[in-house]
Amino acid sequence: MAPPSSSSGTKGRDDGVSWKHSISKLRQQQNLIRTPDPSNPGYARQKENGKLWVRQRLDALLDEGSWNEIGSITGKPVVDEETGELKEFIPGNILIGWGRLSGKRVFVTADDFGVRGGHADGGIAGKVAYGETQARKAGVPIVRLLDGSSGGGSVASYLTMGATYIPALAGLAQSMDALATVPIASALLGPVVGLAAAKAVASHFSVMVRNLSQLFAAGPPVVKQATFEDLSKEALGGWDIHARNGTVDNVCNSELEAFQQIRDFLFFLPPNVYAIPSVQPSNDPASRREEELISIIPRRRARMYDIRSLIRLLVDVSSNPSSSHHSTGSSFFEIGETWGRTIVTGLARLTGRPVGILTSDCTVGGGAIDALGCQKTARFVNMCDHFNIPILNLVDQPGFAIGSAAEKAATIRHGASAMSALYSARVPIFTVVIRRAFGVAGGAFAYPEDDNNNRVAWPSGDWGSLPLEGGIEAAYKRKLNDAPTPAAREKIMKDLLAQFEEVRDPMRTAHKFWVEEIIDPRDTRPMACDWIAHAYEQLLPQLAARKQAAVSFKPTYKL
Repeated sequence: MAPPSSSSGTKGRDDGVSWKHSISKLRQQQNLIRTPDPSNPGYARQKENGKLWVRQRLDALLDEGSWNEIGSITGKPVVDEETGELKEFIPGNILIGWGRLSGKRVFVTADDFGVRGGHADGGIAGKVAYGETQARKAGVPIVRLLDGSSGGGSVASYLTMGATYIPALAGLAQSMDALATVPIASALLGPVVGLAAAKAVASHFSVMVRNLSQLFAAGPPVVKQATFEDLSKEALGGWDIHARNGTVDNVCNSELEAFQQIRDFLFFLPPNVYAIPSVQPSNDPASRREEELISIIPRRRARMYDIRSLIRLLVDVSSNPSSSHHSTGSSFFEIGETWGRTIVTGLARLTGRPVGILTSDCTVGGGAIDALGCQKTARFVNMCDHFNIPILNLVDQPGFAIGSAAEKAATIRHGASAMSALYSARVPIFTVVIRRAFGVAGGAFAYPEDDNNNRVAWPSGDWGSLPLEGGIEAAYKRKLNDAPTPAAREKIMKDLLAQFEEVRDPMRTAHKFWVEEIIDPRDTRPMACDWIAHAYEQLLPQLAARKQAAVSFKPTYKL
């Protein structure tokens, strides 16, 4: 980056005995690459856009002093032919190496948008493939700091090469292999285009920065040529598009917040699919019973409640003061808050043990699961199952979204993916039916069949093939339509509802053992903590061992 001082040169004095001369040359090149040059157009552009330089990002992300770079002098040294002085060094556009996050080893790939806008011809394509292969073999998580095309070429390179080429998609095969084995978290920190966009979505967790990052298959100039749309980067692929359609999981306000979210996410995960998540010390007693839970579900069935408050009453109080969700006083780290909003997913802890949280939000579309909610469910359940994270499943599911918009969105097709994920999951699932379980969707969420799964219900439970009110309309349609006046029709409806009210009491279901147990909501945390302790001590080690025994088969991952 920075130009060398006049006293530094590549020749130096060789004592003819040791390798000090070579080490001096190595250190000179490394220092040049690692020193920012304010006059460099690429570096200046980063700063003008309010962005951190790539090495500042590494310092902000990783534990202090833990960065250990690989390929530190990858690039093109420019030497004066007459003096032998090192005039300039054009580094590779991507940095790779080992580091630590909260003490845990990770592998990092970080784009340098200051070098030819991140295009592949600004660096050595082999670094990405090498890095992700090393991470997979070492069994450690991968963190990607994406900023630029990260592998896409530039047409200018055709003239240099003298020919065009079939895209090689540098490192993609290795990325897919890594995806099946180790956690991958991606931060989008600028324009993320082409192959980088594919890598962003081929992650287990991704986060965008508002008004700083964009994602698209092709940038505005290519789009304008192909579709005649003249769009800015933000209008084409800004956060308000991709944080709402599920292309990325989360959105934040700064690069530093993005790094914290990655720390939080990886804090819950094991280093690879053959291990189980680590247990952290917790001062939150398993016996804690929250009085608020006895009344958090309204007696009037049409009324709403705050599902996130309910979650926070059940899971551990946060023991990590640096976490992005510490302000809530809870260990709950939500994933996908801005998309598929009928479903709420995230990671938390019960007595220090990581757990996946799956539930619905009755304040969005009444909680009926729509197409995006189905996609979100499948993605989250598959991720938990892949990394041996048990799931606490809080069911309040009135069914699939209905109507013309739901049909056009192929809700039932995506619903099948959600059901497949739930039914094929092998991690333990503790299901608590807190209110509704209606229709196919209600049955799928409330009845994940596996010998390792447990299910209980709250006295607020309400279930059936159809919601009672709509079902009465269908079953007694002729009788209701024959009513002489609207007032008479309303009375018939009320009388029918009264007849069914006693039948819908969840204790009637428990009498027939069609639900295993009705519990006091205040007992939910103690029961869940007992369940997860057994899961971590007995079930998860067996699950991880079976995966290790099948290591001869090439693992895959469902995106």
